[in-house]
Amino acid sequence: MVVVVGFVVACYTLLAPWQFGREEQRQAQEQAISAANTEAPVPFASLVPGSVVPTADEWRQVSVTGEYLPAAEALVRLRVVDGKPASEVLTPVRLADGRVVVVDRGTVATDEGRTVPDFAAAPEGPVTLVGRLRVNETDGSGRPPLTEAGHLQIYAADSRQLAAATGLTDVVEGYVQLAADQPGILTPIPVSTPTTAAPFTNGSYALQWLTFGAIALIALGYFVRLEVLQRRGRRERKAGLRDALSGRDQEQRAEDDSPSPR
Repeated sequence: MVVVVGFVVACYTLLAPWQFGREEQRQAQEQAISAANTEAPVPFASLVPGSVVPTADEWRQVSVTGEYLPAAEALVRLRVVDGKPASEVLTPVRLADGRVVVVDRGTVATDEGRTVPDFAAAPEGPVTLVGRLRVNETDGSGRPPLTEAGHLQIYAADSRQLAAATGLTDVVEGYVQLAADQPGILTPIPVSTPTTAAPFTNGSYALQWLTFGAIALIALGYFVRLEVLQRRGRRERKAGLRDALSGRDQEQRAEDDSPSPR
């Protein structure tokens, strides 16, 4: 009973609300991308005057002018592109105002042994780039950076982690995801409104958890009632057995059970 009650509580207070929250996030992301697609790129400094990419401006198109810093480049491990392992390449860019913004140049394929093949270096000299504002990811496992095959590698697209690993200062929190046909682009990361066969996928999962909770409650009520009936039947059988052992017949029991005369 305790397990069933715990499951029901989890369905209604954790699992269903979590899926509803994911549905809201998906819809918000869809709306933000759709809105950003209708707006022309604006200078990076106009949307990010400080040291943090505003969450409200994620997916906005911006233009960035500066110089790549390939010595502080890092790869984001454990990505998947078209069902195959890949890494994202993060290369910082020094802006004219002295700030550093991390640019995601796209992906490179990796083999099954996690080996990163050679890929095109970022161009030298001043460049002007167009891309999308993105907020930092977070590695929930807190795995530290490592250097493998001559590349600094991290587990999330996180400018803070890159800055800490390379010693760069004045790094903006957040990054720019480079658009196609830009200087230094590798395999572009698609930016499109998320679509699935069932747009309300997470919402349907939430409704399923609510249904599972209701079924568990109904089943619990059924088994409680069944247990009560079984206990009542056992008591009646025990009473009959006692009567049989004591030699009381049906008539005697009837007399005993009948009301006494006044």
